Amino acid sequence: MLLIFLVGVVSGLRALTAPAVVAWAAHLNWLNLHDSRLAFMGSTAAVVVFTLLALGELVADKLPSTPKRTQPPGLIGRISLGALSGAVVAVSASQSVALGAVVGAAGGIAGAFAGYQARTRLVRALKVPDPVIACVEDAVAIGAGLLLVSRF
Repeated sequence: MLLIFLVGVVSGLRALTAPAVVAWAAHLNWLNLHDSRLAFMGSTAAVVVFTLLALGELVADKLPSTPKRTQPPGLIGRISLGALSGAVVAVSASQSVALGAVVGAAGGIAGAFAGYQARTRLVRALKVPDPVIACVEDAVAIGAGLLLVSRF
């Protein structure tokens, strides 16, 4: 369950990174989703769609007009995508889909608020432009996501 929670945290950092890395892991057979309702996550279409959306999010996150991740639209997306990603990882680990979704959603909430606090505090403490810390956060989210899904 800890790994499922942490996949949710990745979604809290970058909403679309978690489902993108989960889709890649399923596509590469790192996660076994065969004969499950979530098997579509391993399809080429899911990999392409989530990867393109994740790349778009990496760009959009740096724009000054992008709202805070803790505001309702962004937070709801992080919770939902954390739940999806958690459910996928739970299925591959022969765990309850519902429990995986709840744990992944909780991770999405934790990651959103912790990531926001860490990013704003680092920008102030280091006196660097926000996009610099945002790029570091991108690397952390992608690296952590890949590390987590490679553990199954």
